Amino acid sequence: MRGPLDRLTATLPSPWDTVVDWVVTIAIAVAAVLAIKAWVVNPYRIPSSSMEPTLHCAAPEPGCQAGASDRVLANRFIYRFRDPERGDIVVFETPLKAAERCGAGGTFVKRLVALPGDTIGQREGVLRVNGKRVEESYVNGGAPGTNFRERTLGPDEYFMMGDNRAQSCDSREWGPVGRADLIGPVFAVYWPLTRLGLR
Repeated sequence: MRGPLDRLTATLPSPWDTVVDWVVTIAIAVAAVLAIKAWVVNPYRIPSSSMEPTLHCAAPEPGCQAGASDRVLANRFIYRFRDPERGDIVVFETPLKAAERCGAGGTFVKRLVALPGDTIGQREGVLRVNGKRVEESYVNGGAPGTNFRERTLGPDEYFMMGDNRAQSCDSREWGPVGRADLIGPVFAVYWPLTRLGLR
């Protein structure tokens, strides 16, 4: 049985039949990779110390604890089937205000600490969501970062904070993130190999 590509190249003289076969094969492979990156899984590099020690960045950047930045994979489709959960480490597009407040914008990786409708605030170094203290064993060195007044999130708002609170420019500075800007949760570190594993 001949496939469509065989029928297409059957009338071509050699070596053009082979050239066309390779070009089509490569084009299909590239399209598949781009589709996977766009809709399924996408890799990201951790450039800053805002998520230390959960996710490492590379020294000599201030606060970085490793010789190489973690490379992570984010699941780009899972939020189509389930809601984001408190505690997820999420890749997202930042609000425009982030560039003004942090000197950088675009794609960030932070921990989701409060969901739509939650009331969140920090007083005397204690983060509280809906009036309850949040136990945060993942926070770098136990440093709580700056306090901020309570606020109640809207129906489409998510509050993001870095695990390294003293070095993280996050929702405390530029506000919550909308659902449409959530790309997906980090589910694995794939590089360096010494850090390989699921998150």
